[in-house]
Amino acid sequence: MCGFVGVRRFDGRPPDIALLQRMSDVIAPRGPDAHGMFQQGPFAVAHRRLTVIDLSEHAQQPMVDRELGLTLVFNGCIYNYRELRQDLEGRGYRFTSSGDTEVVLKAFHAWGQDAWPRMHGMFAVVVHERDTGRVTLARDRFGIKPLYLAQTRGGLRFGSSLPALICDPEVDRSIDLMALDHYLSWHAVVPPPLTLLKGVRKLPPGSSLSIDGEGEGTLHTWWQLSVQADPELAALPVREREDMVEQALRTAVQRRALADVPVGVLLSGGVDSSLIVALLAEMGQPGLQTFSIGFDGAGGEAGDEFMYSDLVAQRFGTTHHRIHIPTDQLMDALPGTIAAMSEPMVSYDNVAFYLLSREVAKHTKVVQSGQGADEVFAGYHWYPHLATVPADSAAAAYEQVFFDHTPEQLTQLLLPAAQAPGMSRAYVDQHFRGIGGSSVEKALHLDTTVMLVDDPVKRVDNMTMAWGLEARVPFLDHELVELAGRLPVADKLGDDGKGVLKAIARRHLPREVVDRPKGYFPVPILKHIEGPVLDLVRDTLASQAARQRGLFQPEAIARLLAHPSDHLTPLRGSRLWQVALLEMWLQTHQL
Repeated sequence: MCGFVGVRRFDGRPPDIALLQRMSDVIAPRGPDAHGMFQQGPFAVAHRRLTVIDLSEHAQQPMVDRELGLTLVFNGCIYNYRELRQDLEGRGYRFTSSGDTEVVLKAFHAWGQDAWPRMHGMFAVVVHERDTGRVTLARDRFGIKPLYLAQTRGGLRFGSSLPALICDPEVDRSIDLMALDHYLSWHAVVPPPLTLLKGVRKLPPGSSLSIDGEGEGTLHTWWQLSVQADPELAALPVREREDMVEQALRTAVQRRALADVPVGVLLSGGVDSSLIVALLAEMGQPGLQTFSIGFDGAGGEAGDEFMYSDLVAQRFGTTHHRIHIPTDQLMDALPGTIAAMSEPMVSYDNVAFYLLSREVAKHTKVVQSGQGADEVFAGYHWYPHLATVPADSAAAAYEQVFFDHTPEQLTQLLLPAAQAPGMSRAYVDQHFRGIGGSSVEKALHLDTTVMLVDDPVKRVDNMTMAWGLEARVPFLDHELVELAGRLPVADKLGDDGKGVLKAIARRHLPREVVDRPKGYFPVPILKHIEGPVLDLVRDTLASQAARQRGLFQPEAIARLLAHPSDHLTPLRGSRLWQVALLEMWLQTHQL
């Protein structure tokens, strides 16, 4: 788990190494254990390393294989690297390290674009070929690891973080209005390749980009998900399908226990993370550490779910860390949380993950986390609603229950020059038309391949890596997700959502943990905009920078500030916080 930045120039000029160092400094928290740089003609790259597998100097990056003529930087973890290495050794490849980085390099040499489907794991990879000058970039199936791109007249910049790329003055830093529409419509989800900045794009998950020595690029999609019930699977007994899912989840958890350092669990007390703890404990992982976080209550709402996480920790005898963050610390952490965002993200639990990661990183470098289960196994409240909607009306129904603003509302919120209304609506319509299945299956496909990537997954990566902590997500094991996609919809919708997971959980967990109302990571003072948070929001939106930016109608902002609690999205989020967070992020990164 690491971070990297780099440049490949096509204009005959050499890379600016001082600029590359400044870009590398931005991503330093992602890899606090080592730093390396490499230049070869028009190509230069820098890497920050977090040592998790093969802690020796032999696994340092950038990794250069002069015999094969390849230079590689890699962020992530390949869980089946030992099996791939055995295959490669059978083909005559020899290794000088014991980790997964060298396996990725030699797998690319052996199989080219066919290497990526062979890999089980999370990864962002860049490979430079010395003899042809070609650069290949690849990203894992669910975009668990980020990969940002900036193409200018001078060449290509790439990296693990958007803020790192905008160190380069050649990158266009103006706001992309299509992305702005997505951000305000779709709960801050900006689907690839867009980002909020015109000059920066992100590589789509499950794809690779090859750019030849002349700067011509070819995008290749190497993996696609299908979410549509398989009649043969539906014909099996329910218990048999449950057993198949349990075995796939057990395998996914076991794969992600691979490390040369201890692996803990972020334990919220919900079914998903609790099930991970149960399976790891049953596998006999020694010294299992679990971590839970809570805050002061606000607005009559509790700020923690410790009663449930305590039950799980006691059942499985974990070394449990119960972390309570008072409100003043939460406020103090907001600037750091926003600075850690590669793109603005409005969910309240960003600061929770940021502070939790700060504490967890004091004890371990690797944790497993329950993200993805709700999107894969239909845990959200909008899926039952969609089950009653015909497939040809699914897009409109999805927008009604999920979108933060309608196009009409955006015309009232944004100044005319900042409007590109309807982009998100058109995107969802096109996505739903391009896939089969019921309304629920269409929504699950969209949420798993797009929303999940650019909200929960991005949130976990950004907040954990801000403290040099590697988070692994077993519910996004691609074999488990593909199996879930083939299940009957009823297996997922049953039991008020995630029916098949809850059936499995009842075999392992206390009933109180399974048979409880669905919880979310509670951060009450950000949900109820009042007191010091309201002061911060008001000051941000009244600032000279915000006024000069000219995005929002002053009258609309005044209405939001006058009654913050009255302007909530269908997901019960604050429209005021969404607007303010965008401006905070832009100011934090001096945009």
